[in-house]
Amino acid sequence: MNWLFSLAFISALIGPRPWQPIASANLADVDIRPTWESPWLQQQLAADPAAETILDNYLADLSNLGFSTDQQSVAVDAGRYPVARHQESRRLPAASLTKVATTLAALETYNIDHQFETFVGWQGTITNGTLQGDLIIKGAYDPLFIWEEGIALGNTLQQLGIQQVTGNLVVIDRFVMNFNTNPLESGELLKQAMNSATWGWAVEQQYVTLPAGTPRPTLQIQGSVKLASSATVLNQASGWLVRHKSLPLALILKAMNIYSNNVMADMVADLSGGPANIVKIAEQVGVTPGEISLVNGSGLGEDNQLSARAVIVLMQAIQTRLQTKNLNFADLFPVAGTDIGTLIDRNLPTNASVKTGSLAVVSALAGALPTEEKGTVWFAIINYGSGLETLRGHQDRLLASLENQWGKASQVPQQIKATVQFNKNPYRLGDPKRNEVIEAPTAQSQ
Repeated sequence: MNWLFSLAFISALIGPRPWQPIASANLADVDIRPTWESPWLQQQLAADPAAETILDNYLADLSNLGFSTDQQSVAVDAGRYPVARHQESRRLPAASLTKVATTLAALETYNIDHQFETFVGWQGTITNGTLQGDLIIKGAYDPLFIWEEGIALGNTLQQLGIQQVTGNLVVIDRFVMNFNTNPLESGELLKQAMNSATWGWAVEQQYVTLPAGTPRPTLQIQGSVKLASSATVLNQASGWLVRHKSLPLALILKAMNIYSNNVMADMVADLSGGPANIVKIAEQVGVTPGEISLVNGSGLGEDNQLSARAVIVLMQAIQTRLQTKNLNFADLFPVAGTDIGTLIDRNLPTNASVKTGSLAVVSALAGALPTEEKGTVWFAIINYGSGLETLRGHQDRLLASLENQWGKASQVPQQIKATVQFNKNPYRLGDPKRNEVIEAPTAQSQ
């Protein structure tokens, strides 16, 4: 036997030693637990034949339906150790799982509480509530400036005493509203939001989500919406009235992922250095080169590709960074049973924090699943093939089988328990407290 040979070899090296009595010891006071951690041992302990069987059955069912098992990439990890995997390093079109990489890049670029600042100023004179001149909007490429923010901004300006503008609404820099990246059209939307007399059904629908008693702004801008160069306007501006702060980055990312908003994701990607920089960041945190290839930050198009293993590396990197801020993965991604968005009509285990992804021939799902036996289980499923509803149903059943195997968690582990909810106090859309007055106009301001 090998171990006997090894023992004999070691004894020969040491040589004979005189017998010594063993000093008495109180073993109750001795901590004999190992203080080392063997990755090999942990990986062996994480292995689970039952989980591998569940995954094999899942793949067999897909094969029987005509899906090629070579076009599926699946990874299931208990903590940081593999439990069951199939083609885990195979790079496939990943659809909106791309937003996981974009989320990480944003965390590497900005503080988690970063707020994008949009400024409102004027050019001309303000007398008795009338701005004789132009109202200026200096954009900040805020990914989540929508109807509610425009309504609140209109109310703030009226509270400062400005009731009408005789000139134009002048837009400078990158102003985006309602996910419309055309600054001229976004300016038209803001002009509409600040005057309830021009509201349509879409604005009314968002207004009713604001706290009861929120005023309906009636700020009239007589001129049109104009675009201008930043340098020209900044030199001619008479002053600045309001600094509008966006929701903190955490809430922006939460909204982006709950609704899988592609415009927001591409904006966040641009703000984070673009697709090439996102790939660079992904590889820096441990994604194997060749297992990620991106052309945008949203996942639109089959050229955005990831492996299941790469997605898990990205999710765990997000978790690591957030925990230093007393947040976690579930604070930036939708949680089953709490958030709706892309999770509507899905039958996912309650409290699983996930990201979905869909294209015409791609259905993907990844996230963190709390279980009783294995603790936090990280998973990534990338399915390629037509039949999205069929693939989604099988993904849901795969997670249900894994949860049944390891037990539904009696309580959500603190490390993946969401502490932030989108559009809830203290961070709500349209909160006037995020409009900071820079200069209140006097009876006559020039």
